[in-house]
Amino acid sequence: MAAPTGILPDRALADGFDAGWVKAANPLETGQVQPASLDLRLARRVWRLRASFLPGPGKSVMDRLDDDVVMHELDLDGGAVLETGCVYLAELAEGLALPPDLAAAANPKSSTGRLDVFTRVICDGCTAFDQIPPGYAGPLYVEIAPRTFSVLARPGDRLVQIRLRRGGHQALQSITLSVDLKPGAPAGWRAKRHAPLVDLSKVQGHAPEAFWEPVYAPQGRIVLDPGEFYILASREAVSVPLSQAAEMAPIAPEIGEFRAHYAGFFDPGFGVDSAGGAGSRAVLEVRGRDVPFILDDGQAVAKLVYEPMAGPVETAYGEAGSNYQAQGLKLSKHFA
Repeated sequence: MAAPTGILPDRALADGFDAGWVKAANPLETGQVQPASLDLRLARRVWRLRASFLPGPGKSVMDRLDDDVVMHELDLDGGAVLETGCVYLAELAEGLALPPDLAAAANPKSSTGRLDVFTRVICDGCTAFDQIPPGYAGPLYVEIAPRTFSVLARPGDRLVQIRLRRGGHQALQSITLSVDLKPGAPAGWRAKRHAPLVDLSKVQGHAPEAFWEPVYAPQGRIVLDPGEFYILASREAVSVPLSQAAEMAPIAPEIGEFRAHYAGFFDPGFGVDSAGGAGSRAVLEVRGRDVPFILDDGQAVAKLVYEPMAGPVETAYGEAGSNYQAQGLKLSKHFA
């Protein structure tokens, strides 16, 4: 009998580590296995790149790290600053040895997206970012490009996560999300330029007012400034059944001069009443593009695509504690 298709749940991910599908020198840490995803940890080596790249068929990532690409190397042991406007490549502590029927997809963690840190996972021989082909065996790396805040990183910090999928992408349905810009309380937050350093290891360890300024929409409208980064929220409450997982995606590239998606995995149980998530909103990481753009209350900005799970989850999102269950408009976990 064929194994069930869909996204692997938490127990299967933990079993995959024991079976060697996921490889790491150190044991998995508490909280690293999520209901439908696995957090990946930074290793020690990081390279400052001249430009982003994909290795391409038949070439390893290390093959491409020559003097034409690498500007210098950093060691994260003890901490290293990754600066805005720079592109880095970091080794990940986890590698893969996938069976032929399993593929993986990567995404920034919610906290990473809300810091405006752009990340993309690559592997040996890959021709696309964040996509690991079925049966891949080898190391993993993450491209890191801080856009607004410079960050202090150390080995073990978790910026990205992967899902293991059997049977290819199987979209069950999608729902459209619109932006909440009602007058009154702050409708969002805009990142300050030239803010202090964000220490990735300090949860609730940074004063929000040093990094963010509130955005108001007195007429139910804001103007997105080109190149500025905003945290907004959806009007709709979001719920992901325990038998499904979801991922946020741009609704369409032609709807406006902005990007409304950085980190998009929603695990089973997000927003579910029984897991303490009643009323959870989707937080939108929004960056203005080339020209000022008017965004109105209720305007469609993204979509949530649902997929089936390959089996039941042992612990739903939020049941073991979460920074974002039952969230409204919320900054990343790094801010008090």
